[in-house]
Amino acid sequence: MTTRDRSDERSQSFPRGQARHARPLPAGAAARAPHLFGRGGQGGAGPGAGQGEGCWWKRIVVCGDDFGMNAGIDAGMLRLARLGRLSAVSCLAQGPSFAANGPGLRDFDLDLGVHLNLTEAFDAPAQAAVMPLSTLIARAYAGRLDGAWLDDQLERQFDAFERVLGRAPDYVDGHQHVHQLPGVLPRLLDMLQRRYGERPPWLRHTAPGMQEGIPLRESARARLVGALGAGAVARVASRDGWRTNRRLLGVYGQQGGARRYARLLQHWLHNARDGDLLLCHPALPGATDALASQRAAEFDVLARPELGDWMRLNGVRVARPA
Repeated sequence: MTTRDRSDERSQSFPRGQARHARPLPAGAAARAPHLFGRGGQGGAGPGAGQGEGCWWKRIVVCGDDFGMNAGIDAGMLRLARLGRLSAVSCLAQGPSFAANGPGLRDFDLDLGVHLNLTEAFDAPAQAAVMPLSTLIARAYAGRLDGAWLDDQLERQFDAFERVLGRAPDYVDGHQHVHQLPGVLPRLLDMLQRRYGERPPWLRHTAPGMQEGIPLRESARARLVGALGAGAVARVASRDGWRTNRRLLGVYGQQGGARRYARLLQHWLHNARDGDLLLCHPALPGATDALASQRAAEFDVLARPELGDWMRLNGVRVARPA
């Protein structure tokens, strides 16, 4: 498999190197899951090789979540895609602005995915009923999710994605990480196999990446997200060959402004390993949802010219699978 990679100013391909892993998967999870960049690890020599910095590139997917929720989010992600700061965008296929703004994603070298939504209600006639996250989790772990309701949600959202973009998704993840929950994941995988056969989308794996320098509260949040289903995703990846990212970075309480986000981002870039996924929730100022202020702070940091320097100093490249 080849990869498509970019920095802030240029793109180039590079050979595979030796894999490096932060730590074993959680107890009970398989450790042989096929990752997006294969079993190769550090991406190869880059600027600074032999000079003590940026000696080996670590390829990471930088993924913007919630495209389609509102115009401010969409515009922010399109701007960051133009700057080469994103390599994947997760789409709320029934979101209010997706039909209007989704076609603009075709202009960029991005992986585009279905951001499976079972918890966020939109004023859309085609949307099936959703439920609060706490109710969904309780029913999932009690084995009380309605299979027909889930199947209907999946078909509606994948149909909407393909109708707007005219193609299959490259990957699947979940709004509030619902794709990995018991009861949801098996039906999702069955649908993907029926719908896409031997070329199914890859899956987001939520096991946390290295947490060095991350405050305890945010580290605990990242571990909780992984505990809700990362082991199940790793097991099906190992057993059945589903591709996944290696680990997940970028989980935090989505508050604190630009200065705090910049500090966290520098830690995540330092902690990144080849094949990790860094999620983000950027938007231009003026987005109308409850997280609008922090989304604007994320956009501000991700759009800064110095981000290219931070990535080079940590040997990181923004990349997408081919």
